[in-house]
Amino acid sequence: MSDTKSGKRILLGEITGVHGIRGDVLVRAHTADPEAIADYGPLSDEAGAAPLTLKVLRQTPKGAIIARVKGISDRNGAEALKGRKLYVARDAMPEPSEDEFYHADLIGLAAVDAAGVTLGEVVAVQNFGAGDLLEIRMSGTKRTELVAFTKAVVPGIDFPARRLTVVMPETVDVPPDAAEPPDENA
Repeated sequence: MSDTKSGKRILLGEITGVHGIRGDVLVRAHTADPEAIADYGPLSDEAGAAPLTLKVLRQTPKGAIIARVKGISDRNGAEALKGRKLYVARDAMPEPSEDEFYHADLIGLAAVDAAGVTLGEVVAVQNFGAGDLLEIRMSGTKRTELVAFTKAVVPGIDFPARRLTVVMPETVDVPPDAAEPPDENA
């Protein structure tokens, strides 16, 4: 799968605020163990520039990480980092176990139906709280569709071929007058 990794970056967290006057920052980590965010080495921006080295001090009761950034020693320096997204090179990440995927590996894959006909391309992986959704830009349009990222909807992923199979859910066309609830007094 090395050809899918080259040049990609994985979002590990974001600096959301400052803590105190000594330059400590609050970090929302996207790692399984939030305190492990510093274990990946220097973290950079999306382009791979401006590396930051974090030293985790502790985790807050709300799950945020309080960290010290190497070279930052005052509140003003920490304030300048607020909103900074923290990435690591995909190559630095361990290979995911079976049936686990990094979002960066899925983005850009062709979405095909069971017959191999191209439906579109995966442009994002979303999660609004009920599980991961693949956002697919449909071929020949600017329109995107969200599909559940489950085995039933995405039964196969072929990384060497850079495609995944999607079973599109059936759509139900509802006439506008049928969208209203039935009259209880009828």
